[in-house]
Amino acid sequence: MTKTKMLSATVIAASFAMAGQAALAYSAGDVFVRGGFAKSDTRSDNGEVLGQDLGISSGETGFTLGAGYLFHDNIGLELNTSEKIEHDLTLGGGDLGTIDRMPVNLLVNYYPLGGLDSRVQPYVGAGLNYTRFSGEPEGIDARRSYGAVGQVGIDLAVTDNIMLNGFANYADVDSRISVAGERQGTAKVDPMTIGGGVTFRF
Repeated sequence: MTKTKMLSATVIAASFAMAGQAALAYSAGDVFVRGGFAKSDTRSDNGEVLGQDLGISSGETGFTLGAGYLFHDNIGLELNTSEKIEHDLTLGGGDLGTIDRMPVNLLVNYYPLGGLDSRVQPYVGAGLNYTRFSGEPEGIDARRSYGAVGQVGIDLAVTDNIMLNGFANYADVDSRISVAGERQGTAKVDPMTIGGGVTFRF
């Protein structure tokens, strides 16, 4: 093979490689769905109810899912949630029962490498958290919570459409607790959630 042919072959191969790499970058108009598994840790001080310390178990796990859309190479929206997460409750050190928590997050994500030829796509996001509580012990009502949420994450492209995902988010979650219809305290949850899974891009 002559030097000219070798050079031409090299340029063509490099062009295909760059084209393939470019296809892996996030860009405006991309739609994605995510699924995975996460562990959620609550804060150590969970507030007081009826003048006694309330305890909410930490280290609970569950499945997560989400979907998003990029309206710019670097900026997109994401809606994510998880299955109901069951926490054990204690009051004054004694067993109180369990409660289910289901979070829903709406975030604006920023992708610093969006539009660039990179298999690694980190992102940061901020938005609103809505948390619904259910399955409270009899006579106890935990009010739904609205608060801020922030996250960091990373997608690692395996193919044009499949990425490995890892993330961590923190949400401001407080719930007013009523006993027999009377407000008796506030549950402070503020979960830190760390998880991973797979992102499918379309």
